[in-house]
Amino acid sequence: MTKTTRIVLSAIACAVLAAPAAAQPLTGTLKKIKETGSISIGYRESSIPFSYLDDRQQPIGYAMDLCMKIVDAVKTELKMPGLKVQLQPVTSSNRIPLMQNGTIDLECGSTTNSVERQKQVSFGPTYFVINVTAAVKKSSGINSLAELNGKTISTTSGTTSVPLLKKYEKTQNVQVKEIYGKDHAESFLLVADDRAAAFVMDDILLAGQIANSRNPSDYRILPESLREEPYSMMLRKDDPQFKALVDRAVGGVMKSGEIERIYAKWFTSSIPPKGINLNFPMTPPIREAFKNPNDKGV
Repeated sequence: MTKTTRIVLSAIACAVLAAPAAAQPLTGTLKKIKETGSISIGYRESSIPFSYLDDRQQPIGYAMDLCMKIVDAVKTELKMPGLKVQLQPVTSSNRIPLMQNGTIDLECGSTTNSVERQKQVSFGPTYFVINVTAAVKKSSGINSLAELNGKTISTTSGTTSVPLLKKYEKTQNVQVKEIYGKDHAESFLLVADDRAAAFVMDDILLAGQIANSRNPSDYRILPESLREEPYSMMLRKDDPQFKALVDRAVGGVMKSGEIERIYAKWFTSSIPPKGINLNFPMTPPIREAFKNPNDKGV
């Protein structure tokens, strides 16, 4: 082998190693997006302030803002500035099936990243950490989860709150009658209309429903927690190419500090449609999630 040949081969090897991810054959979700010219985003209609409808019936929220960062990354990666974004409403009950059957490519809402769900889907970096608890009317006199014994409570179908509540009932000898709303707005309405004594759900979602209710001062959130849980965007399982892009895009927002502005926009500022401020500053677990992006489930 001549010296010139060795130099040429070395240059080729270096070029291959330096090739960008986009030069690799597309697979999974990115291949689907490239072929169809569109990406389908699953959103929630009443998960305030993560993903919900504004007064023009358009989906907005903290999770939607972060997911649009992923859309921007897809446009850049695939060199598709004109990429179409299809918006698909989902519920707690159908979000995983719609992800698995290809109806949606990315779910942007208030979904808990759990070890059990990781058997069916994948998740991006944690973008919020909540506590599962209950909202009650102040007039009920209920001050603890144990005082729900013998009461009717509401929760939302398909959420992690249901198994957590059943586990609590078994260990604490608490017995409740459960009624289910199709979404968080309907579950909260059951308490507002006195058909249920409490709404068991994630603390920030309870805060969102209370803030947007007719009389916010009528309600309180119990201080106890059934479990601390991480939220993240959901994507298809076994799709390493798209998963890597999601992790880069969201992790970049966190590492750059841009997440501070986005968080403040939705949790410590006035938000549409009523201009209410949730006054929910970052907790230590949330700040830690931003400092060290990860997709660890509970």
